[in-house]
Amino acid sequence: MVARYERIADELRDDILAGAYPVGSQLPSEAELATRHRAARGTVRQAVAVLVAEGLVGSRQGARRIVLGNARSQSFAELHSFAQWARANGYRIGGQVISQRRRAATAPESVRLGGEDVLEVLRLRSLEGEPVLVERTVYAGWVAPAVEALPADCASVTEALYDSVGLVFAYGEHLIDAVPAGAEDARLLAVRRGSPLLRQRRVTTTHEGRPVESSDDRYRAGSVTFSIRNSIGANPLTRRAGDLRFGP
Repeated sequence: MVARYERIADELRDDILAGAYPVGSQLPSEAELATRHRAARGTVRQAVAVLVAEGLVGSRQGARRIVLGNARSQSFAELHSFAQWARANGYRIGGQVISQRRRAATAPESVRLGGEDVLEVLRLRSLEGEPVLVERTVYAGWVAPAVEALPADCASVTEALYDSVGLVFAYGEHLIDAVPAGAEDARLLAVRRGSPLLRQRRVTTTHEGRPVESSDDRYRAGSVTFSIRNSIGANPLTRRAGDLRFGP
């Protein structure tokens, strides 16, 4: 069931994207919004906080917020899940597990994931039928059985784990840099060895801070672009489509 504040946030977001509140204008006050939506001010405050986190609205001026943009930034769930992002933007997606094995955790993995055994998964993702992303994910031992039960062509691990065991990926640290394609990456992504790849490394935990996974994701050049929009109130990181017209 969708929470009341989420429905209000959806309506406000739609108004902003439709131009009802242009960039630079003020949102109605919390009291006005509470009256309009027949909700408590605390509920309205939660709804506005969602838009602040997305970078759509910013710092207060009295009891009002300023509209900062008219393009929705992605939530953490969308940034974390390649499949959710792709579907939201209307792309045809695919995924396939290349290899999967249980093994002993390395010393750094043991520190990050808090256990002695892990599940290592190599997964290839595609957009519009073209290979665009190699995911090397190491899952903590406690979640390994649920991951192993997923089909090899599971479109969204994030959604599947939520549906099967109620797991919510809540927090993450993301590091983004560029690396050359090694032999395996080059073969899977159909690029030359040494070609530049955009790498995103992340460590993800539950709401309670329990480590879930550590992942090294490598994107084919031109497939996606990560965009950071700075504001005084929020600094959301978003993912945008790159040039999907891959050529030789």
